[in-house]
Amino acid sequence: MAGQATLASSKTTVLETVDEALEPPRPWREFWGYFSANHGAVAGLVIVVLVLLMAALAPLIAPYAPDLTDSAVFLKPPAWQLGGSSAHWLGTDAIGRDILSRLIHGARLSLAIGLAVVALSVMVGTVLGLTAGYFRGIFEIAVMRLMDIILTLPSLLLAIVIVAILGPGLMNAMLAVAVVVLPHYVRITRAAVIGEMAKDYVTAARMNGASHLRLMFNEVLPNCTAPLIVQASLGISTAILDAAALGFLGLGAQPPSPEWGTMLADAREFVMRAWWVVTFPGLAILITVLAFNLLGDGLRDAFDPKLKR
Repeated sequence: MAGQATLASSKTTVLETVDEALEPPRPWREFWGYFSANHGAVAGLVIVVLVLLMAALAPLIAPYAPDLTDSAVFLKPPAWQLGGSSAHWLGTDAIGRDILSRLIHGARLSLAIGLAVVALSVMVGTVLGLTAGYFRGIFEIAVMRLMDIILTLPSLLLAIVIVAILGPGLMNAMLAVAVVVLPHYVRITRAAVIGEMAKDYVTAARMNGASHLRLMFNEVLPNCTAPLIVQASLGISTAILDAAALGFLGLGAQPPSPEWGTMLADAREFVMRAWWVVTFPGLAILITVLAFNLLGDGLRDAFDPKLKR
């Protein structure tokens, strides 16, 4: 009887193994399994989602308009500090604007800057890298040497020079940051395309008479998206940080815009006697950039088969 029970158990185990082998692959479930194993990446994803929701619902959850001033509450401390008020949980700035409301509306502006910069850089960088890796030759040399020249210059200094030429403003700052981060996407796309061009499916598609556009955009490009997604998630944090730096220098978003870097610039002269006007915008930049970096690390681990356990 014991032998029969053991045999039945063995048959059940074998059948379960066969069922698992015959089960169709579920790439998203596998991806989430690897991604969720990185607790830092999950925490970054949660923070990013919260910041996105805060930006999307800014007019509904912000207690005041971002540019509303009140002469009766200049430099009001946070609610938990002596002299603070529950009407302004994070205090007010030098002209009586509510800091919490400006931070909430600033999330919308800072995220829009990061997403717009990355979208522009990904589109231009993907096209340049794809064509350089596909056609090679003189075009590749010209594109890559131009990218090398951009990379040799300090990123913030190059952004400052571009904005100084074009003039201060939010759109010019976004364009400058996009130019600064462009080489990373070009190099990643080119390297991925060169690796894919040597594979059999590309040769088979070429033998079947596929045109250059079909080979590039239908065959090769879809297999190069994983590193681009990872770099884009990391690039958002870089774009937010660079845009905040330009705003701090007065070359990005201009007052009274509630952009986080501009808020830091407006509060410089009050840093010694009103710590909250500097601390909270700085923390907003720190937490958001850290969250996107953690998210990018998790995506890299989940997409890279060499890092999968």
